[in-house]
Order: sequence, then structure tokens, then C-alpha cells
Amino acid sequence: MKIASASNQLMEYDKKSLDRKTLISLYKNMLKPRLIEEKMLILLRQGKISKWFSGIGQEAISVGVTMALHKDEYILPMHRNLGVFTTREIPLYRLFCQWQGKASGFTKGRDRSFHFGTQEFNIVGMISHLGPQLGVADGIALANILKKNNKVAAVFSGEGGTSEGDFHEALNVASVWKLPVLFCIENNGYGLSTPTEEQYNCKHIADRGKGYGIESFILDGNNIIEVYTKVAKLAESIRKRPRPILIEFKTFRMRGHEEASGTKYVPKALMNEWATKDPILNFANFLFKERILTEKEDAIFRTEYIEEISQSLKKAYAEADISVSLSNELNDVYKPYEYQEVRSKSAKKELRLVDAISEGLHQSMTRHKDLIIMGQDIADYGGVFKVTDGFLKAFGKDRVRNTPICESAIIETAMGLSISGIKSVVELQFSDFVTSGFNPVVNYLAKSFYRWNQNADVVLRMPCGAGVAAGPFHSQTNEAWFTKTPGLKVVYPAFPYDAKGLLATAINDPNPVLFFEHKALYRSIRQEVPTDYYTLPFGKASLLKTGNKVTIISYGAAVHWALETLNKNPDISADLIDLRTLQPLDTESIYNSVRKTGRAIILQEDSMFGGIGSDISAMIMENCFEALDAPVKRVASLDTPIPFINQLEEQYLSKSRFESELKQLLNY
Repeated sequence: MKIASASNQLMEYDKKSLDRKTLISLYKNMLKPRLIEEKMLILLRQGKISKWFSGIGQEAISVGVTMALHKDEYILPMHRNLGVFTTREIPLYRLFCQWQGKASGFTKGRDRSFHFGTQEFNIVGMISHLGPQLGVADGIALANILKKNNKVAAVFSGEGGTSEGDFHEALNVASVWKLPVLFCIENNGYGLSTPTEEQYNCKHIADRGKGYGIESFILDGNNIIEVYTKVAKLAESIRKRPRPILIEFKTFRMRGHEEASGTKYVPKALMNEWATKDPILNFANFLFKERILTEKEDAIFRTEYIEEISQSLKKAYAEADISVSLSNELNDVYKPYEYQEVRSKSAKKELRLVDAISEGLHQSMTRHKDLIIMGQDIADYGGVFKVTDGFLKAFGKDRVRNTPICESAIIETAMGLSISGIKSVVELQFSDFVTSGFNPVVNYLAKSFYRWNQNADVVLRMPCGAGVAAGPFHSQTNEAWFTKTPGLKVVYPAFPYDAKGLLATAINDPNPVLFFEHKALYRSIRQEVPTDYYTLPFGKASLLKTGNKVTIISYGAAVHWALETLNKNPDISADLIDLRTLQPLDTESIYNSVRKTGRAIILQEDSMFGGIGSDISAMIMENCFEALDAPVKRVASLDTPIPFINQLEEQYLSKSRFESELKQLLNY
């Protein structure tokens, strides 16, 4: 980088009351990432790194925001915010190892560039879907409120990311809950090649803050003093009076979206105009003019940084490549959790499934003093199924939180709470509605521990299932969407006793758990259940009936359909296995039973193709083939959406076909 003469300085600076030490620090913190980027561009051309997202020209934003925050306050940057990482003083060799996929990086070679976080430096890196970062920041900010620690969280997005629904949901939640978040939007002109006039139809992104009741500001993102002083002032104000603030930083992207993209789509005159506003060139010239910095000092800074970069690269290159270990890969999908059995010591009482879930949740709230419950209508109203009725009075509005209708942002908020060490339970009003928050479930909750060792201590309660004439949007049993996704645990109880004990375990488990609750069973199934707190293990099926002619494998409401069939046909000698948890799956119980009976039939409420029954069938064929006396049979609901009217719903459900299919298998 070549410093222009002082006469070429085009930007105006007001150093206010900033002392020399701070001004020099601002400059050095911008200079360091610029020099790293220049080196990275050389290495990219040499084929020594595979990809690079450049933040050249935007350093003032990353550095100014980071210096304005306390080191123990979380920052959630994007892939053009190298200055956040360097200003937080992450050792360069670790950054270089991250970009080279080495073990001393932050993701063990499992993710690239800035797709990582580090609790050591209070940084939470992005995922490629961009938007979820904003909701995660809400969760971290909510944790700050609950802990009363007077801290602020800062989260970055580009102007392109503000077109995503997560942006609007996150701003709305932050506004309604008065969360201490700085939403930092880097408006750099282009989302890859799409200019701003094709991204939004308002004059400024900051204008959107008004619609959410949020204070908003527009800052010159290339003016380091303006960024630092204004953000520092706003952050201090938020610490004293928690609330969200939206800041739009006007800047420009001087390189391609990634280096391979180039900038041919940008008018040359526009590039030239922004080149004159380079944040480092202009600030250096200002410091020279004010006699705060000398050219000799600047040369020393550069030499020191270039040497640090060189030595750090050598150290990173010298580190051995990642050694492939199958056990390491498989064991890092979930955070290790040692199940602690808690046995009941109390008398039992008859409870409905809904009551057992409510009682278990209540006892977990008492046991875990900071456990948070979030969901639509769960506070005063007690939830649409009344599971949380009375919870508001018992635990208060901080812990029992009504949410806006925004599944994505609330699931992301739960992730942010976990990053801050707080457990949460999110009630999806109906499991069907998880589609509105699908991205954070399968891409954030499921993958964070594998990627950078950050667990998602979140339980999603999923009222599900047909049989109540609720139609296509309130009747799905969509467990197969999630048993397919490594990193998630899936629980699906059929009885009150199991539901209460498994829910306690789900909340204790530090990994993300989807807890399916069949609506048709809520008030139709009763059972003697211990009144005190107890736990049940994951991955252990329940053998409800024993026999020697056939193995019936099922879960959820379908277990009761199987019981009805066997009660109606007492001559059928069958093992009936209630899986209880689908991930982890008790394959040992399945295989042992099938090897004994020689026949297997899998009954599920879900539609046939792609359901978990298909995988269980394949596993039995692969592991028990020689013991089979007949093909493995699957019985599932029709491959159609779920209809509303009773007679159509009855035809849809696998319940109506199970008995005949079972007898057909026995007669094979």
C-alpha cells in the first residue's frame, strides 16, 4: 500500500478528545488487516489458499466497532471483517491455520475462512446463510439482560443480508424485548454483482429502523474516527439503557464478492470515486498532517506487521496437515454427555400425556434456575395446548417469554442463549411451523459443535401428528426431516411416563433435541406416572409385548395402533418395540428381536418414501438378512399431503392398513 501525500487527503476528521495513543491504535489496527489481505491476494494467485473474501476499503468499520466494545462483549462478524479478528488479537498463525485447514485453526479443517467462533475471544463467526447471525445476536443480548451484566452485543450484516427474513425478524424481536444489540449494516454497494437499487427500495437501510421502533444512524464507514467515537458512545448508552440500535455504515467493496468474481460489473468511475476514500490512506495522511504519526514510525509499523505475517505463515505452513480419524469425526458431531439417571422416589398418579409433559417441564424449570421457555402464546395464555399454563406466575416473564410469530429468529435466539451458557426450550406451536425456522435448525443448531465446538443447548418442543382433522398445515409428523440431519437428537414418546422422563433428559442434554409430542395423544392417553423428577435414557427402546412370530417396530401414536391390533388379535405372537427415541436409535433391541422372530414390520404415521422406516428396513436387511423368513415390511401413510375431512384422513393414515399388512407378512 502506498501512502499518498497529505495534500491528497479528501476525508475530513475531527479527532475530538482522542489522545495520540488511541489515534495510533486506530491506525495500526486498520493497517494490520490490510497488510494481511494484500499478502492473501498474493497467496491466492500462487494457489496457496483456495478462496478469499476481501474487506479492503472497509477496515474502518470492523476496527472501529471492535475497539468501541469491551473485550468481553460478543461480536458476530461476517467474512469481510478481518479487522474484528485481528483487533481482538487472535494470533495470526491460528488464523492462517484456519484458512489452511490445519489443526491449530478453529474448526479442525471442517469449515473455512471466517465460518468459526471462539469463546476465548468472544467472537461468533458466520454461516453462509448470513441472516441467522442476527437472531443469534438477539440471544446473546437476551442473556446479557438476564444476567444483568450491562453488556452489548454487536452483529454485522451486509446490505444484501437485509433482504433476508432473518433481518426483519431479528430487528422485531430485539425491539419488542428491548435487547442490547448493535445491528451493524455494511452497505458496500453490491451483493456479489447485484447493486443496492435491486436490493431494496428505500433511500437508506437505516430508514427501516423506524418501522421497528429502533433508533438508527448513518455513519461514514470509511471514517475511522467517526465510526469509533459514535459506536463507543452508542454502546455506552446501550449498556446504561438496554435497547437495540441500527447503524448503516456507508462504504464500498473495492474487490469482488470473492476474488474469482472480479469487479467488471462495477462502473469504473464509481471505483475511482471510492478509491479516493480509502480509509487507511486518508487517515494516515491526516495523522501525518497533524504530526501525530511520522513516516518513519509508519515504516516501522509496516515492517513489524510484515515480519509477524511472514513468521506466522511459516508456523502455519510448518504445521502438519490434519490427520484423518474416523472416530474423531463421528465423536465430534455431538457434545459428549454422560447421562445421569435420576430415579423416582415418589408415589404415582394418573396423568394424561399433556399433563406429564407439563409437569416434567415445570420440574425442570425448578431444577435449572436459568432455563428459559420461549414460544407463541405460552405466557398468560399457557400455550395453545395449555402445557405452560400457570408457568408465568410460577417463574416470571423473564423465563416464560411470549414471542412474536417468527420461528427463525426465536430458534436463533435460543442458539445465542446457549452460546452465553443458558439452556432454553422453544415451543413450536405446531411442528409444521418449524419450516419457518428450518435453516437455523439444520444449519446452525445441528452443525455448530462439529464446526467449532460450540454446543446448542436447545430443546424444540414439536406438537405433531394427525388424527384430529387439522388438515395439511397442522397435522404433519415430520421427524424424518431431522433424523436425516447429523447433530440433532430426535425424541418421540408414546406414553406419559416416557414423555416426562425423556423431556427431563432432553433438557439436561447439552445438544439440540427435537421433542415430538403427538397432539392426538395429549388428552387421550393416561398412565400412572411418578409425581417427582426422574430421567430416562436416550437410545433405549421399550419392549411393550413379547412374542416369537414377528417384530413390530413403531413410535408415537402408531404404537397405540399396533397395540389395538394385537389386542384384537391375541393369537398373534409378536415383539412390539416402542422406539421412544429416533436419534439415537436403539438398533441393538431391533436386531435382537428380529433375529429371534425372523420377521419385521415397521409401522409409522409419516408417509412412506423417505421416512425413518425406510432406513430401519435397510438396516435390518443389512444386519439381519440371514435371520429373516420374509421381506421386511413397511406400513406408512399415503404419499400425499394430509387431508382435513375425517374420512379422507382415515384413508390417509397407515392405521387403517396395518392389520391386513401384518397378517400378510405372517402368511408369507
